[in-house]
Amino acid sequence: MSVDRPRVLVVEDEAPQREVLSYNLEAEGFEVVKAVTGDDALLLVEEGLPDIIVLDWMLPGVSGIEVCRQLKSRTDTRNVPIIMLSARAEEIDKVRGLETGADDYVVKPYSVVELMARVRTQLRRTRPSTVGMRLEYEDIVLDAETHKVYRNDKPLKLGPTEFRLLSTFMEKPGRVWSREQLLDRVWGRDIYVDTRTVDVHIGRLRKALCQHGGGDPVRTVRGAGYALG
Repeated sequence: MSVDRPRVLVVEDEAPQREVLSYNLEAEGFEVVKAVTGDDALLLVEEGLPDIIVLDWMLPGVSGIEVCRQLKSRTDTRNVPIIMLSARAEEIDKVRGLETGADDYVVKPYSVVELMARVRTQLRRTRPSTVGMRLEYEDIVLDAETHKVYRNDKPLKLGPTEFRLLSTFMEKPGRVWSREQLLDRVWGRDIYVDTRTVDVHIGRLRKALCQHGGGDPVRTVRGAGYALG
């Protein structure tokens, strides 16, 4: 599995639509997790936080609108973008979906090309490095498209793991990431890596960031993890 791919949770009970969506998302380079019911979706979110959710309104059992309401009411999941899919085209339904917390609302039948664009738009806001954007933090610049990093306009040599770590930090400066969260984001949840490996690569990242001088921008939060700044 290619690590650090954006993880998309597709919640759709109609098998043909679920498979078409999954196929196109995977072709775009996303890691796809699939759910058939609202209960399944909530369980999968507990097992591993997705980067974005494509959620059908009409689901057996717990409805998509209720899944959306629950996730947006929680502090740990409220920032996960949700694109609501629905055959309900009336303005009142769109308003209800958006007021429940959906970040976007797409009416069925929809253009797959347009939906892929909407997914990328949401990720540009929450995970900019995965869509090739340039990130900046103080004197550090990370160009995700060219895979290059600069500090004080001087190029830095980073290994691929250190690059992914820095991308994660620079997407949310100040946020404290636990070792387990970094393992999930950088190495991938399907790969077993000892948490001490995180410390080793954090050490390498610190060394790389300071190779031309300057202070260490990576902060250790005792008992919690690491943060940038």
